[in-house]
Amino acid sequence: MLLQALARLAHKRDGFGKYPGHHGPDLLGLRLGVALQVDAFHRGDGHVDGELDRVVGPRQPLLALHLLGERRKPALKLLWISEQVAETATLHTLIIDRLRPPAPGRGVPITRRQILCPEPMPSPTEIAEQIARESERRARLGVPAFAGGFLYFLSAIIVTSTLSSAPTVGLLQGLAPALRGEANPAVSPRAVEVKYISHHAFALIAGSTIKSISLVALTLVLLLLFDAARFRRPETWAYARPLVLVGGVGLAVVNIAHQIVGSIRAHSFAIGHDLSSHAVDQALTKGAVNVGSQYLDLLAALALTAGMIVVQVNAIRVGLLTRWMGVIGIFSGILILLPIGGATLEIVPAFWLLGMGMLYLGRWPNGDPPAWTAGEARPWPTQAERRAEREGESANGTQKGKPALASRSDVAPAPAPSGGSRKRGRKRRQTR
Repeated sequence: MLLQALARLAHKRDGFGKYPGHHGPDLLGLRLGVALQVDAFHRGDGHVDGELDRVVGPRQPLLALHLLGERRKPALKLLWISEQVAETATLHTLIIDRLRPPAPGRGVPITRRQILCPEPMPSPTEIAEQIARESERRARLGVPAFAGGFLYFLSAIIVTSTLSSAPTVGLLQGLAPALRGEANPAVSPRAVEVKYISHHAFALIAGSTIKSISLVALTLVLLLLFDAARFRRPETWAYARPLVLVGGVGLAVVNIAHQIVGSIRAHSFAIGHDLSSHAVDQALTKGAVNVGSQYLDLLAALALTAGMIVVQVNAIRVGLLTRWMGVIGIFSGILILLPIGGATLEIVPAFWLLGMGMLYLGRWPNGDPPAWTAGEARPWPTQAERRAEREGESANGTQKGKPALASRSDVAPAPAPSGGSRKRGRKRRQTR
């Protein structure tokens, strides 16, 4: 029965088969927004004149949907406009905050790259977590940094004192075989120097090992300083960290390896029978192993120096280090690359490590720099800013020091001298 009832519906005149309805004109009318054809609700009526009360057009269902859509458009437009306004206001606020000049001692200059590619600002929670991590790392590295300063200077003393007693070959001693007519003497004048290095190999290796330990401590100190500076100044050169890591660890390893290989070659020379100048050169400077270790040592020292200079400059900019401490650190990096001056100038990197140990342990005079506790850049004021601040303080001090001038009505007039007193004074002078 249900199937038969469904089959007798008005628009299903032939049962469940398809009927040739005028869907094309209907859809075209809906598309164009006008009625192309008027149909009866029941197709069995035949003509429109039959039942006008049941006449509907294809646009009539669309009218309700159209009105519903029109009612929704203002709300959608309002929401869309509010989203656009919120995004625009957020962008303008970000640009204005970045273009706003920093307060004295509390900001860094804004660059074009920061405006075009703004870095996400850390939240207070991230700043607090960063400060906690830095405090933990500083507590762990304070003692190693302080000890690294002593070890660095101690290694310089050991190596310098050991090599200072080595026999030297002067100009006349070097020319003695040639003056005797020997072009290639069997025993080189420098043979005694190689034998001395062989006999004091333990002291030289110990000094190099101690220096390598101090270089590892220096690397860890610089890594912490770089991480702190980059958090406060994201535009810090990112490749400075791998330079410090590779250069510091590489220099420590090459330093020990070079000394061990040199001691082995010197021992082989001392117990051998070839004491010629060629054998001396192979033991001290020439040879694939010696040349390779020298180049590796140079590259590692160059990488460490470059990374160290970058870290020092950015640490000064954000206020993690004082200016004089940063300058000493830069000079220390140059001395690591060019070890001149012997133990006398080796005290400069040792002093810098001692100072960093005091800073990491919280023993810095006058307290830690503000950038460590604030978690943001707090650069030190420039000379011009300090001069302006001093001038302002002096001007305020002079204004406060001046007594307020009393009004004339409050000041009592000075008593005028009487004529009788003048006459008495004259009489006394005459009697005298």
